Amino acid sequence: MRLSLIIPAYNEAGRIAHTVDHVCGYLDRQTYEWELIVVIDGDTQNAAAVARAATERHAHTRVIVNDVNRGKGFSVRRGFAEARGDRLAFLDADLSLPVEGLAEMMAHFDAGADVVIASRTTPGATVVGAPPALRLVMSRVFNQLVQAVALPGLADTQCGFKGFTAAAARRIFAKHQSDRFGFDVEALFLARKFDFRISEMPVTCVYHGGSSVNRVGDVLNMLGDVIAMRWKHRG
Repeated sequence: MRLSLIIPAYNEAGRIAHTVDHVCGYLDRQTYEWELIVVIDGDTQNAAAVARAATERHAHTRVIVNDVNRGKGFSVRRGFAEARGDRLAFLDADLSLPVEGLAEMMAHFDAGADVVIASRTTPGATVVGAPPALRLVMSRVFNQLVQAVALPGLADTQCGFKGFTAAAARRIFAKHQSDRFGFDVEALFLARKFDFRISEMPVTCVYHGGSSVNRVGDVLNMLGDVIAMRWKHRG
């Protein structure tokens, strides 16, 4: 088994080197083959140079740079398109969701899952720290609307740690179009449409400052993405 792990990064020059070192340190201790692909989504902070310097210290790593900021969805799709693994996953660059969760993700794949999503609301999940109050409210409102409109039963569609078998990823992302924060919903909607088995796993989430999410504006954009997605895939 070979794992391809994608880390999309936007304005992460201050921590991408630590992220690469920590992730590679964990992966080096695993028994399976792996590769790490860092996708720099527009280089406004010299992040590409920092990421390349970090990956030069480790085998099985590479950096892809988008010419301009294209969005997390675009970056994940681009990383997946270049991945060579049997199992593909992406993880947020701030490590608010620990890479150590890959052990449980692999167990879910071994049990037959096609798609594995980390969840901050599934029994057994823990949260360290607290998000800003407005972000928490908007997140809950968004998740309730997503369940009503597109994905009943999945309470945490936006958690930034998800995995796919290579077969599932090929089929889902061949149809997937959302470039920005609404891309998670479209990926999971297509997974259900294609009858892939989705498995949720609890995760420990550690909230950090410096999120690139524009609290209200991005939630409104995500809702627009959900409506557009339902229209595109109405058949």
